[in-house]
Amino acid sequence: MTVMEPVATVTVEDVPIQKFRWTPAVAGALVAAALAFVLHSFASAIGIAVSSTSPTWRDTSFALQFLAGLYLVTVAIVSFGAGGYIAGRLRSPIGGSSDEIEFRDGTLGLMVWAIAVILTVLLTGIAAQLLARATTSSADTQARSVVGERLVAYELDRLFRAEKRPTNIDLDYARSEAARILLTSAGHSGIPNDDRTYLARLTASSTGLAIPEAQKRVDTVLGQARDSIRKARRSAVILAFMLGAASLLGAAVAWFAAGAGGRHRDGSVPSMTWGWAGPRSR
Repeated sequence: MTVMEPVATVTVEDVPIQKFRWTPAVAGALVAAALAFVLHSFASAIGIAVSSTSPTWRDTSFALQFLAGLYLVTVAIVSFGAGGYIAGRLRSPIGGSSDEIEFRDGTLGLMVWAIAVILTVLLTGIAAQLLARATTSSADTQARSVVGERLVAYELDRLFRAEKRPTNIDLDYARSEAARILLTSAGHSGIPNDDRTYLARLTASSTGLAIPEAQKRVDTVLGQARDSIRKARRSAVILAFMLGAASLLGAAVAWFAAGAGGRHRDGSVPSMTWGWAGPRSR
């Protein structure tokens, strides 16, 4: 006697083929954004986040910056792959040719990628604002009013260091004015001689040093400021390039992951299993 095994059937949704389902896209995007946020938090904790607010970026080597970029690529592969697969698996089966089904599953993955990128940017921006509010007191808000002053904050400390500071000196404004001058040191033409002379007089009046000693300090700080700005530019270029590459790779990964989830959904290939105990007896 021949025993017939039960055959699993896949119900095809009787809806127009043009209809798009937002629920799987949003679900996959939430998973991808949450996973990316958690992985980026781990990166900040273990010290391979180039975009850190800590001044330790001065000591980072090219290898560490490149490693941080590779981590961005890894996060994109893992998060967008997971989000795209979940979206493709949750999508109800649709009718049509295999090419049409593959295209629609891939498009669903791209929507997961787009929504997740927006959510990740929003979460990162909110976290950065909260961190800045927690680490920046109202006392130093005015001292950090110049855009990019963090790049040369240590050089400004060295420039205006004094054992006994003269009275009636608005040091906050002096630091902001000096920061605007120092930030021009990395340009092709450098700092004009009149700005260099003015910076020496500003240092002398703020610290009580003689003009020759203030000029020597200015020359030393200018060289250090140029090195710091160049390091910051190099880190920003590497981070921006790796971020762009990770984003493009994430779009491709989300496309193919959604297609893989769709094939598992339709039973075209064996799906993953969650245990090793074998089929349970009834």
